Amino acid sequence: MQNCPTDVPPSASLSSASPTLSTSSASLADRIEDLLPQTQCTKCGYPACRPYAEAIAEGRAEYNQCPPGGAEGVARLAQLLGRPVIPLNPVHGSEQPRRLAVIDEQVCIGCTLCIQACPVDAIAGAAKQMHTVIDALCTGCDLCVAPCPVDCISMVEVTPGRTGWQAWSQQQADEARARHDWRTARLRRDKLENDARLAAKAAAKLKEVEAAAAGTPEEQAELARKKAIIQAAMERARQKKLQAAQDSQGTPAPPTNPTDSEPA
Repeated sequence: MQNCPTDVPPSASLSSASPTLSTSSASLADRIEDLLPQTQCTKCGYPACRPYAEAIAEGRAEYNQCPPGGAEGVARLAQLLGRPVIPLNPVHGSEQPRRLAVIDEQVCIGCTLCIQACPVDAIAGAAKQMHTVIDALCTGCDLCVAPCPVDCISMVEVTPGRTGWQAWSQQQADEARARHDWRTARLRRDKLENDARLAAKAAAKLKEVEAAAAGTPEEQAELARKKAIIQAAMERARQKKLQAAQDSQGTPAPPTNPTDSEPA
């Protein structure tokens, strides 16, 4: 790990960061996020840069947990927060040159696990087809390495001698942030569409069961059992949808009533 400077380096001034910092209405979490490198690597202990920014703003995390930002990143955050410059916490990793993921195309089996792991959609490919990394989009987060079942991904240094913000620009950070946000929105949309398809399928099945004629007591009991299963599944889906809506608004959802089986 590089030694952390005792004062703020010139390149760490707030004026070198995103222009959104000048917006007086921006929350502290917004301003902190603007100073993070947006590699979305999770090394800070949070699932993305935004949750880490919120944790710092709320006092739940220290401002020295971002290895990609390195010593200069700590200095930037310290200046914003009015806190002393402290060393990068080695628990979260060390400051390193920027790295790119490289896929051995002869070994790749097209499992798509790396595509699913990439937080910025920097890997191109399809199931059972060879994958490749789009160098210009890769943030060097390492998240694609561990899921690969055939160990065909390696991380290669591309900025020898330059680490942290010296190996990464504000423009690259802004672009990576936009890609991550777009991917997050796309995944959320896909999930909502899939949930809607499943809900429609369940509603159709329930209508089919309710319309079925049952003669014997055994047949009636079986139809009642199927109806209860479908209604329970629909209620679980409704509760998940409600919870997701409440989470997006930052308010808790009402407790689930396990006896409530009314379909949505």
